[in-house]
Amino acid sequence: MKSSPKKQQANPAEKAAEMPLGAVNYIMIALGALVIAASYGIMFLEREIDGFFALYLSPISLVVAYGWIIFAVLYRPTQKNQE
Repeated sequence: MKSSPKKQQANPAEKAAEMPLGAVNYIMIALGALVIAASYGIMFLEREIDGFFALYLSPISLVVAYGWIIFAVLYRPTQKNQE
């Protein structure tokens, strides 16, 4: 019986480890976290349950910020081919 040629396995040292997210992703996540912290901070500073910020502004900004973070994690920038 002939032995089949072995498949060449990529050496882990040869292949550079790539970060799962790029710098743009981390900046977008940080901006979302900043908006979330600011929204909760505004609600804390207002100290009213029925206030404008607690009922209208903060909930909307929180939903948008959480959606922004989800988008930031899933975002993949297009790579241009340089030939």
